[in-house]
Amino acid sequence: KIELSLLGLGDIVIPGFFLALLLRFDAHNANLPYFPTDCHASFPKPYFHSALLAYVAGLATTLFVMIQFNAAQPALLYLVPACLISSLLCAVVRGELKELFAYSEEEEEEETADVDVKKDPAAKKAD
Repeated sequence: KIELSLLGLGDIVIPGFFLALLLRFDAHNANLPYFPTDCHASFPKPYFHSALLAYVAGLATTLFVMIQFNAAQPALLYLVPACLISSLLCAVVRGELKELFAYSEEEEEEETADVDVKKDPAAKKAD
């Protein structure tokens, strides 16, 4: 009988954050508002789906290696490259690699700060 623990909390949380970020990127590409009024809005999710499939494939690879070599394996060793490679391949195929690397949710705050400085030039001199 093989007694192997497949996942720890970090093996779920870390890729989960990455999948959530890819879902936000998909929503951004679909021009959904930052705070959508319809939380069940339908939009294309190519990055999310490709990373989710890669996560499942990474889990299957981890399980296979664990059983094949009869030794515990760090799941993130297979999960992280699988998720990263799938999202990068998706971006290359879609021609959105630059947009993927440039994506940030903090852009709105920076733009607001620039507008405030333009409105009140005295505030810029005070700095």
